Amino acid sequence: KAQALRDNSTMGYMAAKKHLEINPEHAILVALKDKSDADKNDKSLKDLVNLLFETSLLTSGFSLEDPAVHANRIQRMIKLGLGIEDEADVPAASTEAADTEMPTLEGDDDDTSRMEEVD
Repeated sequence: KAQALRDNSTMGYMAAKKHLEINPEHAILVALKDKSDADKNDKSLKDLVNLLFETSLLTSGFSLEDPAVHANRIQRMIKLGLGIEDEADVPAASTEAADTEMPTLEGDDDDTSRMEEVD
């Protein structure tokens, strides 16, 4: 009867519940604990913990509330791992110069004439 009348009050029982089981002896968690003991306000540590949680959500079949935040965290961790400066630290002149100095593609004009020949 609830399905026929579209009563959503019973849907709460059918919703998947999120349970996170943690193995405190896992090497990743031991390293995170050591880093936390050394510096509780480390931004990269907070990113790593959030990435660990969000990755566990994704592998369990849940969706993220804001995938863009997850992607930004991953990019920050990649930059940190590669030793790349943050975009805020890079001078604006160098990024503008890179945008304006786009080389022209070789044979760019030839492609348009070839497309007309095919038609």
